Amino acid sequence: MNSRYALLSVAVLLNFFGLLPTIPPALAQSEQCQAGTTSIIRHTVANGETLASIAQNYNLKPATLTNLNPGLGNGVKVGQEILVPPADGILVQIPRGKTWQEVARAYKVRPDVLFELNGCQKSPNTIFIPLGNKVSYRPQTSITTPTKLSGYPLPAVAPISLAYGWQIHPMTNQVFFHSGWDLLANVGTQVSAVDAGTVVLAQEQGSYGQLVIINHRNGLLQTRYAHLQSILVQNGQTVKAGDLVGTVGTTGKATSPQPHLLFEVRSSSPQGWVAQDPVQYLK
Repeated sequence: MNSRYALLSVAVLLNFFGLLPTIPPALAQSEQCQAGTTSIIRHTVANGETLASIAQNYNLKPATLTNLNPGLGNGVKVGQEILVPPADGILVQIPRGKTWQEVARAYKVRPDVLFELNGCQKSPNTIFIPLGNKVSYRPQTSITTPTKLSGYPLPAVAPISLAYGWQIHPMTNQVFFHSGWDLLANVGTQVSAVDAGTVVLAQEQGSYGQLVIINHRNGLLQTRYAHLQSILVQNGQTVKAGDLVGTVGTTGKATSPQPHLLFEVRSSSPQGWVAQDPVQYLK
C-alpha cells in the first residue's frame, strides 16, 4: 500500500476512535484553521440596524454581542465595527497556571473546535467559549437529518479536485482535514446560492480569501463560498436559490493550485458551525 494512503487510513481510524491528540497537527493545517484567522467576524453597523436586529440576523442573543463588545452598553452607531462570534458564548480569561485545554474541559467544549474558533492560537490570554443552550433565548437545535438544498453553486456539475474529510494535502503531502469540496472551475465562473437565505458575511476572510457565507433554514444550516474573485452580494441581503453571489477566483490560501470554488456546508451546534459533507445536502 502507498505509504501516504496508509498514513491517511491511520489518521481516519485514530480520529474515529477519538485517539487523535487534543490539537491534531492535521487540524492546524486545515483551510479553516490558519493561525490568526478566527471564526469571530467583524460586522459594520448599517443604517437602521440595532443591537437586537444584528443579534437576530446572526441567530445570537444580544448579551453575547455586548459581552464581546463592552462598549455597546448604549447601543450601536452607523459605521461602527463590532465583533460577531459564530454562536452564543462568552469571553474567558485563562487563569494563571491553567491551559486553555483545561478551560475547554471545564466548559465541556471540544478542544479542537475551540482551537479553530480562536484562530489556532497555542497560548492565548483570552478565549471565546461557545455556550449553546446556556445563553440562548431559545433552544439551539442542529439538523440531524440532512435536508436537501435546492440548487448547485456552479452553472454545471464540476469535478471535485479535493473532497470533504481527511485528505492528503496536494501541495504539502501531509494529512489534513478538508472542510468542504474544491470544485474545479475557470476564474470568473458564476457562483450561485444553493438555497434561499440571508448573507451574513461577504468580505475577505483570511485563508478563505473573498468569502460569502449564507445562513439557511432559520439559522440551522449554512453554506460558504470561498476563494472568490468578486463578491456580488452584501451583508444582510436576502437571496434565493440561484441568485449570483460572486465569481470563481484564486484569492486566499487554497489547498490546490488549480482555480476552484471551495464550497462548504455547515450545521448549527452548541459548539458553533460544524462542517458537514456536502454530498448529504446537494441534490
